[in-house]
Amino acid sequence: MPLNIPNSLTWARIVLIPVFVGVYYLPHGWMAQADQNLLATVVFIVAAITDWLDGYLARSLGQTSAFGAFLDPVADKLMVAAALIMLVQLGRVDALISVIIIGREVTISALREWMARVGASASVAVAFVGKLKTAAQMTAIPLLLFDAPLLGLDVRRVGTVLIYLAAVLTLWSMGYYLRKAIPMLQAREKG
Repeated sequence: MPLNIPNSLTWARIVLIPVFVGVYYLPHGWMAQADQNLLATVVFIVAAITDWLDGYLARSLGQTSAFGAFLDPVADKLMVAAALIMLVQLGRVDALISVIIIGREVTISALREWMARVGASASVAVAFVGKLKTAAQMTAIPLLLFDAPLLGLDVRRVGTVLIYLAAVLTLWSMGYYLRKAIPMLQAREKG
């Protein structure tokens, strides 16, 4: 496990998960709900920035590694899952939406691992619909965490629309990846 700047940022993102969740478990009266929301939003955004930064630095510094390629998506999925679970608990996201998004992440991660084992990982490379899903999701989550009007904008309503859009794109992208993989799955079963 090479300890370099990109991998350190990924580890930092993982360490931020209990900090993020812990904000909502502070003893009653320590922080107002609005302050908890703001702090959780900031922690989530910092984690999202480290996600972008670790990938950028890994490529620009030539510090890519197999371990980093494994750990980075794990950290992303853990942070998103933690945020979605907290948003369900706070009553800001429907549980079904969280199940769809988290379930897709688990399914596609397993599919990518299997495709890599059979030497066909290029078949499940990130597609444009997956990038759209991520953009909608990573915009929706901070808005739903913040949960207060911002510059006259009903943040919760915009976040809710975006998280539903992310769920639709989640199903679409999962279908896309599965359609790419099914012929190989069937060929392996016959062979």
